[in-house]
This record gives sequence, C-alpha cells and structure tokens, in this order.
Amino acid sequence: MSTTFSPRIAIIGGGPAGLVLVNVLARNNIAATLYERDAEFSSRAHLGETGQAAMKGAGVWETFQKNSRPEGEETKMLDKDGNVYYHHVPPPDNTNPSRPEIDRSMLRKILLDAAPAGSIKFGHAFVSATPVTGTAQWELVFENGHKTVVDLVVGADGAHSRVRPLVSDVRIRYTGLTGVEVSMSPDVGAAHPELLARIGSGSAYVLDGTKFIAAQINGDGRVRLYAWFHSDDPDVVPSDPAAAVPFILSQYEGWAPWMRQLIELADPQAVYHRPLYMLPVGHSWKHRAGATLVGDAMNLMTPFAGQGANIAVWAALQLALKIIGVRESGGGLQEMDAAVAAYEQEVGKRAKEEAFITELNLNRILNCEGAQGMAEALRLDAE
Repeated sequence: MSTTFSPRIAIIGGGPAGLVLVNVLARNNIAATLYERDAEFSSRAHLGETGQAAMKGAGVWETFQKNSRPEGEETKMLDKDGNVYYHHVPPPDNTNPSRPEIDRSMLRKILLDAAPAGSIKFGHAFVSATPVTGTAQWELVFENGHKTVVDLVVGADGAHSRVRPLVSDVRIRYTGLTGVEVSMSPDVGAAHPELLARIGSGSAYVLDGTKFIAAQINGDGRVRLYAWFHSDDPDVVPSDPAAAVPFILSQYEGWAPWMRQLIELADPQAVYHRPLYMLPVGHSWKHRAGATLVGDAMNLMTPFAGQGANIAVWAALQLALKIIGVRESGGGLQEMDAAVAAYEQEVGKRAKEEAFITELNLNRILNCEGAQGMAEALRLDAE
C-alpha cells in the first residue's frame, strides 16, 4: 500500500454529496478540503439502499438510523378534490425500511459533525478555476480572496454549478414547471391537526392537469410544501413574498380548501422560488484531467422519481472508493485521474437510468395524465 499518496483534493459545495465524499475519504486517511459558500440548511431527502450504503461508508450509519423516520415512507397520491388514488403505508414493524425519510438539514448536520476538524471551509464562494500550465492541476479562486492549487477539484455545487463548465458545455434546461417552496411551522401545524392528518406521516402528492403540490411532514413537525405549475416563464412568480402567496393561490382556484389552507398558513416571509431545471438524460463529457462532478452538478434531475439524493450520495461514495483504490494499489496522480474517468462512466450509466424515470414522470405531469395516471406508475414502481 502506498504511503506517499496524498493528492490535494478540493470539493466545492457542502450538500450531502460533498459531505459524504469528504467523510469517506477522511475515514480512509485521505485528506480533502470542502469549500462551502454558506451554512444554510434546507429541504429533506429519502435515502434508499444506495444512499444508506453511503451513510455506512461515511461512518454515520448509527446516527442516521437514530434520526431517520421509517414512517416517513407513507405516500399518498390525490387529485385536487382530495380523492386518494394511491396510499402506501409502511408496516408498523417496519424495522428495515427501504427508503427511510430524513430531514435534509439533519442529514447535513450529521455529516458535518462527522467531518474532521478543519476539513470544511465555510464562507468560501467559488469563483473560478484556472489550469496550471504544464500540469493537470487547477488554481482555485474564491470570492473572499483565498487561492489554492489542487490536483483534483470536485464540483458538488448543485444545479447552477460553477465547476461544471470546466468539464462540460451542456447547460441546464428549464422543464416548463415553476413554483415555490413554503413551510408551515411546527406550532401552526400543531394548531391544525386536521391538516396534518390529511397529509399523513410522510408525503402527500396532489396532481391535476399540469399543476402539482407536494406536502411533506418533517421530523420536527414542520410541513414543507412545494407548489409547481406549468409556465413558459420560469420567473413568473413575483419576487415579493407578499405578492407571491396570492399569486400562487390564484393558480390553485377550485382545489380542496385544505390544500389551499396549507399555502395560506405558511410562513409569509419564507417563500422560495423553485423553478425546475434539469440536465439532459445521460449527461456526459470527455474526461478532463483534474476535474469532475458529483450530485446535481453532474446529473441534475427533477424530483419526480425521488432518487436525486440517493444518486448524489451514492455517486460520492463511488468516487471516494475509486480514489481509495488508487492509494491501496500503490498508484499516484495519473492512476487517480484514470480512476476518476472510470467513475464518470460508471456513475453516468446508473444516473441515466434514474434520470430517464424522472423525465418519464415529468412528462406524465406535462401531458396531464393526472393523479390516476401517476398513481398507476407508483403501483408499477412498487412491484
């Protein structure tokens, strides 16, 4: 085993994928530095078998189990009148859930707490990367003036990745669905138990025509809601929250009162614009030495297959294992670059399969198949 293999690795972005990567490498005595522009927490994730394997690889499996919610697997599909077309309830003794739910903020905290001291640099917004002449290295520049030279830069910086252009000219495309993310605080939810009962312990999806609502119960009792609808303009929602909520409600005229109430009771100061973008199914590129991608930066897909978080953390695990394998076999930087190229091919193939499913479900929405059509797809997927 090589004892001199010490590549300088920079990970851009502190979402689940970047955090899994830095943790798995650290557990195998390979140092990496993760640069995060801020420390905001958001959303949540369902982790299936591939995601759970990443939690084990990152050394946080027991903590993950303590904080995940098997009952969060409950899923409903309804129409705008509240008719239920699909309802999955996990068994009471669900001791080995296939897709336990965990709040993304909790998942991120678990991974942050597990990371070695000094391995994460907050307040470092990535600006640019310049090839170092005569090498496969990159000089990275950050908004705060920090500069560093690395052997490998990994873009884990999400949909609007600034690292992606280093390896790919492909741009994300607008899907035709736009909308907002809002949330109802735990105390408001506690005052309206009838609304929580409508959603259940996990997620309720409501579909009518090209309009879609996803309501999710978080571990702390908060209700997170996404409202998407078709528009040729991704920025049609007013930027002022005071105007955005009435605008969103106008898109859901005629929907069941309790569904509209979820929007009305949401925090008016926490309205986030969420147009949906995606990369082409099967996004790939000619490998470029010293740079690669992971997560949404690599394979951005819509949330309509529930696999985005799974693929992201699984891909991070695969990249880490490739790098670890180089060290174990006594390789150096050239071998690491070849291993990264192999990672891109292998993960790209798996991600393509999941992206195809999510695009299929997106088209079901855009083609107005409705709750009944989507419910049938869920049944087939469960078989």
